[in-house]
Amino acid sequence: MKIALIGYGKMGKAIEQIALQQGHEVVLRLDVNNPEEFTAANLQKADVAIEFTRPETAFENLQKCLEAGVPVVVGTTGWLHRLEDAKAICTQHQGALFHSSNYSVGVNIFFAVNRFLAQMMNGHPQYEVRMAETHHTQKLDAPSGTAITLAEGILENLKRKTNWVNQPTDQAEEMSILSYRVDPAPGTHEVYYESAIDTIEIRHTAHSREGFASGALQAALWLVGKKGVFGMSDLLGF
Repeated sequence: MKIALIGYGKMGKAIEQIALQQGHEVVLRLDVNNPEEFTAANLQKADVAIEFTRPETAFENLQKCLEAGVPVVVGTTGWLHRLEDAKAICTQHQGALFHSSNYSVGVNIFFAVNRFLAQMMNGHPQYEVRMAETHHTQKLDAPSGTAITLAEGILENLKRKTNWVNQPTDQAEEMSILSYRVDPAPGTHEVYYESAIDTIEIRHTAHSREGFASGALQAALWLVGKKGVFGMSDLLGF
């Protein structure tokens, strides 16, 4: 498989390392140092593009890929307010778009556990729920896309909560997400259900970028030849 890497930072290089080990070829590496190479002709040398950049550039990057007819896997978070626009562009060009707040298989298992736990806790109003997430200082968005996905999973299943806030709160209908940025910290997400009697806690801690990189590469392999908009639930089946 021939891959275009859009964003050649730590994640892009981690993906490249795994891709080369598996016998794939990286035909294009794009970052802030070579924007002139970000052309349809160069993109079309690849079977698939993998995008890990910044929230403010992700939408434009995926649009260029779809317009060039190249399937694109987007790992950047913080752009999903434009997801409906991205879906429309994907449909217009009969393309393929894969997006996820987190490509780690372990995190996606954690998402499923989180939803199931929220369903169980819906009938136990004595428990107050809150979340915390910790990342390295280069993480630009807060809360993280992973934390937002976890929060949405809780809000869909815990009817006493209507929205999340990125700060402490004493409003009964709100759920607090606290964001911490420290080095080094590949990523930790925690969900707490607390009562006067006890605390139930679930946590996922990443030890390296390898899980995210290998998941993104797995998504790229899966996406080639497909049409439509997909996510990790389509890839993993849960």
